[in-house]
Amino acid sequence: MLTSDEMERYDRQLIMENIGEEGQKKLKQAHVFIAGAGGLGSPLSILLATAGIGKLRIVDHGAVELSNLNRQILYGNEDLGKTKVLCAQKALERLNPYIQVEAIKSTIQINNVDKLVGPCGIIVDALDNFATRYLLNEVAFQRGIPLVHGGVQEFYGQVTTIIPGETNCLKCLFPEGPIQQTWPIISITCGLIASIQAAEVIKYILGIGNLLVNRLLLVDGLHTKVEDIAMERIHSCEICGTRASS
Repeated sequence: MLTSDEMERYDRQLIMENIGEEGQKKLKQAHVFIAGAGGLGSPLSILLATAGIGKLRIVDHGAVELSNLNRQILYGNEDLGKTKVLCAQKALERLNPYIQVEAIKSTIQINNVDKLVGPCGIIVDALDNFATRYLLNEVAFQRGIPLVHGGVQEFYGQVTTIIPGETNCLKCLFPEGPIQQTWPIISITCGLIASIQAAEVIKYILGIGNLLVNRLLLVDGLHTKVEDIAMERIHSCEICGTRASS
């Protein structure tokens, strides 16, 4: 049920043909897992919070550093040295007091990833390393819930939505991830990719539009180009091959 304040707050969404009151209720009932509270996680969580996603569970192990502030727009100088997820929780609940934000300071690992995802119905990858992304990919397929992947570097980014049983998985797309390193990045790229990821989450929850399934969207912000690449499931994939074909 939407309160009178929520009805007023989301007024511009309620008059959208594809959302309306019933759609807004679906957003309020949704529980979204956000892996990472950095360059992608910051704008992504802001967009989902202001749209009225009822519960956001944000997991990150880090503290705010000065070098974060060129792109991690949830934080300011006053947050330096503080736990990211706690600062994020405070900022998001200030933006929208009608939602619940669960802040979990933790490193996502093989022995805790399932517990961390918990009751969430969709996973959003806002990370910067493939080792952890592969763990989220496996949990998504074990649970049969979607995974929205996003990645950024310099002026370039990518997004795809993975739905177990219907699409390829992250391991099909990237059998081997790059070696972990410090990636060069600017805030505008994070904002672009996070916006597309947020749109995928909202469309999935509402059951509207066309998702980026079996497609990898490549965004070139430097030359203002977008490329949509069709992707195919690898039948021998250790994660989704046997399950998807059974």
